[in-house]
Amino acid sequence: MPDRYLAFAELARHERAGTDYRIRLRSSSPVFLILAPHGGGIEPGTSELAEAVAGEQLSFYAFEGLKRSGNAVLHLTSTRFDEPLCRALLARCDSVVTLHGERGAESKAAVRVGGLDEALAERMQDSLARHEFHVSRAVGWHMGRQPENLCNQGRAGCGVQLELSRALRESAFESFSAAGRTRRTTRFHDLVQAIVGALAGSPR
Repeated sequence: MPDRYLAFAELARHERAGTDYRIRLRSSSPVFLILAPHGGGIEPGTSELAEAVAGEQLSFYAFEGLKRSGNAVLHLTSTRFDEPLCRALLARCDSVVTLHGERGAESKAAVRVGGLDEALAERMQDSLARHEFHVSRAVGWHMGRQPENLCNQGRAGCGVQLELSRALRESAFESFSAAGRTRRTTRFHDLVQAIVGALAGSPR
């Protein structure tokens, strides 16, 4: 389904901050920004995972849908995501890892790894595999190789995009409702540990 809005300014004219959507961010270390551009009800589970990966040490940003239903209208594709607070944070961080939820009907609990940072993508793939996740390199629209993609907009000009299947995200929580996503499973913590482990091995 194509995006309803082509830029954040257009979205902000039609949707209400604090009611339809919210922005959460924390500027910490400039080495990595962990970013969930489609959090909350847009691609559930991504902002919770991104915040846990960032912890207190890494910078964090999430754009979250708050609607009771129909949050898909808030989706801005990663090559056009131009929310000003996000752009300012990107300019202060070296490398970016974006977490997305695959929108298809993928039944396997899987991760697809994309982005222009080949070395980090390889470490990410190895770390996820060691934690027994189904992982592969992204193909097609999920490759995240456009320079204007959010994951490649840090100061290094390259980053990593993680596409998380719905089955994987569901396995990370006791239930997939907003309340249920406050109760995390062992798989949630395994996934966070796998991602953090790959970042810890970065030469940056």
